[in-house]
Amino acid sequence: MRAIWKGAVSFGLVSVPVKLYAATESHDVSFRQVHAKDGGRIRYQRICSLDGEEVPYADIAKGYETEDGEMVILTEDDLAELPSASSREIAVEKFVPSDQIDPMLFEKSYYLEPEKTGTKPYALLRQALLAADRMAVVTVALRQRTTPAVLRVRDDVIVMQTMMWPDEIRTPDFTVESGEVKAAEVKMAKMLVETLAGDFDPAEFEDDYAGAVEAVVKAKIEGGEVTRTETSTKSAGEVVDLLAALQQSVEAAKQARGEAS
Repeated sequence: MRAIWKGAVSFGLVSVPVKLYAATESHDVSFRQVHAKDGGRIRYQRICSLDGEEVPYADIAKGYETEDGEMVILTEDDLAELPSASSREIAVEKFVPSDQIDPMLFEKSYYLEPEKTGTKPYALLRQALLAADRMAVVTVALRQRTTPAVLRVRDDVIVMQTMMWPDEIRTPDFTVESGEVKAAEVKMAKMLVETLAGDFDPAEFEDDYAGAVEAVVKAKIEGGEVTRTETSTKSAGEVVDLLAALQQSVEAAKQARGEAS
């Protein structure tokens, strides 16, 4: 794997230099749009919807469409004045019980690997999360945008999962009527649940669609049904005194809450 980001996790006065790796990859089947007669790729032009002319990249700007359909053009100067998120810090805001976070908020997952200078504080953070049975709520700047995330432990590795902002979760615009359910039906439903009860094993699930597509493609290749075209392609510093930093962090947190040392 190749690191996509380098920075440091900070909780209190403790800093853990880390590398960030994408923890997942998509195996979705993707198709190309081609000309059925000769297999040539279909190309798309950048056509202006008003004058019908093709627009070169140099003349393409960013536009924000308002709710009433008005288009506001944003210049490079406008974009430069927007808040910029370029911090290389994963800042721990608080440690919360794992069951308080709705799974719907989770977006993407990343592995955190400690730099050589961060092995000990990394192990400390990992052990603290396990012992407390909590997740660390953090903020991090990725792709020029600050986003909330959580840190948790998976197989001795700290995982960061970015989250949606609360207002990005849609509210269903329908209501579900509560039908009358008989006691006998509830009892039978419980029996069905017990019959199908078990532990989750992801290895039991297989992507049948992707496998079927690969089989069809392989059969066509072996049968010579292949069209060849010209376009065919395929850190941060070391923590000097870890205990002292932890003690100072605890004292600072207590003072912030108005508690006595």
